[in-house]
Amino acid sequence: MPKRRLRTAAFLAVTTVLALLVPTTGATAGTEGGIPRLTDDHGRALTLRGWNLADKEHRGERALESITERSLRDMAAQGFDFARLAVFWDDLEPRRGQYSERYLRRIERILDWAHAHRVRVVIDAHQDVYGPAFGGHRGIPEWATRTDGLSYRPHPDDWFAEYFEPAVQAAFEHLYEDPDLRRAQTRMWRTLAARLAGHPAVFGYDLINEPMGRMRPGEDLFAAARRIEATQVTPMYNRIADAIREVDRKHWLFVEPTPAAGEGRPTGLGRVDDPKVVYAPHFYNAVMEAGGDYDPASGWLEAYEREIVRYPREHRVPVVVGEWGPRDSSLPNMRRFYEDAVASIGRYASGWASWEWCYGGGYCALQADGRFQPNKERTVRPYAPAVAGTPRTEAYDQGTHAYRLTYAPHPGGITELSLPPSPHGWRITVDGPAWAATRAVPPGERGRVQVRAARWAGAPVTVTVTGG
Repeated sequence: MPKRRLRTAAFLAVTTVLALLVPTTGATAGTEGGIPRLTDDHGRALTLRGWNLADKEHRGERALESITERSLRDMAAQGFDFARLAVFWDDLEPRRGQYSERYLRRIERILDWAHAHRVRVVIDAHQDVYGPAFGGHRGIPEWATRTDGLSYRPHPDDWFAEYFEPAVQAAFEHLYEDPDLRRAQTRMWRTLAARLAGHPAVFGYDLINEPMGRMRPGEDLFAAARRIEATQVTPMYNRIADAIREVDRKHWLFVEPTPAAGEGRPTGLGRVDDPKVVYAPHFYNAVMEAGGDYDPASGWLEAYEREIVRYPREHRVPVVVGEWGPRDSSLPNMRRFYEDAVASIGRYASGWASWEWCYGGGYCALQADGRFQPNKERTVRPYAPAVAGTPRTEAYDQGTHAYRLTYAPHPGGITELSLPPSPHGWRITVDGPAWAATRAVPPGERGRVQVRAARWAGAPVTVTVTGG
């Protein structure tokens, strides 16, 4: 069972008030001009759709135990091709300078399953409330935790509130500022990347999950977040990027703002000096995190979209939303939320990973018997994982189960479609200088369809997929 992601009451109150002050004028929501697409080695525009994989309950000899081949097989069977795998520094390096061979092999075993099922994986250096020094959380080892003797009080009913405890904030400050901890963190990443760089399932590295920091007297949360991002998180990302590039020059680097960006507030994150950077914000709403329903009239989603596009436009980097999804997907407006969320993310991002692929309650995608939690099946839909050309339009109608992709093709290029199992099967038609290798997918089967453009292709191509 995943831990609940409840935000503090104070944080909820502040963000609710500030959301009402967000102006309703400005750039049109969803304008993607200036945001590049994520691409593969062939220059094809990529779309990543998938889920997070995380085992926060087991450690040591039982680390990663709850992630099995079933997880990857079931994800792939529904048409998902992307996983963000949480790994924990405290398991990788439980004692300073001693890396766990057992843990590395277990990561590699999961990557082997992912490769077998054609799932791309981003390795996520995950932390919650810094690490195990604070109430049994996961992330940064105890030996790399310095608190200056400040107080720490657990909040068993609201674990996110623990980020605001003085000892936790001091620990982040030391991680960012102490030279020996900086070296330890970059050494950890260099070790991890050197081991995994050659694995065919690896797509990239998420350098730290939801970085936080220390608030100063007189700062509100959002002012502190911008300062921390600008003066501490950005230099940290550049240090880690340099370390990874010593052993791996191929894979993408995913960088996150602080969680404050999730409330539609500007980030202070600066440029990360690397040619393969992905901006990877998270997409959570404080009201929904506290168990409330989605309110389409609140303006939150529009405010988030307006603000989240600023950084990738300015720095010319693609976007992949690293986490999103409600705590309770059964509430009355959640059907609407999933439609609005998928449409919104699709306007500016090259993909997403929902939280999380597991079997049970809460945030889990699936119930214990393998059926989707209410409304989470709405993440399952046709899409184009790779487009050999410039995508123009892409749309899916849940009511008619009709999908349409239009693009300007690269001559001779191969575009790939992912079609989830449908009780009626799928029919594929192509208009323009291209042809589909498969024109029909039988009922109940997942379709992996290739569309090859003619070598003389110049006109646009339209691919239409309908229920069989």
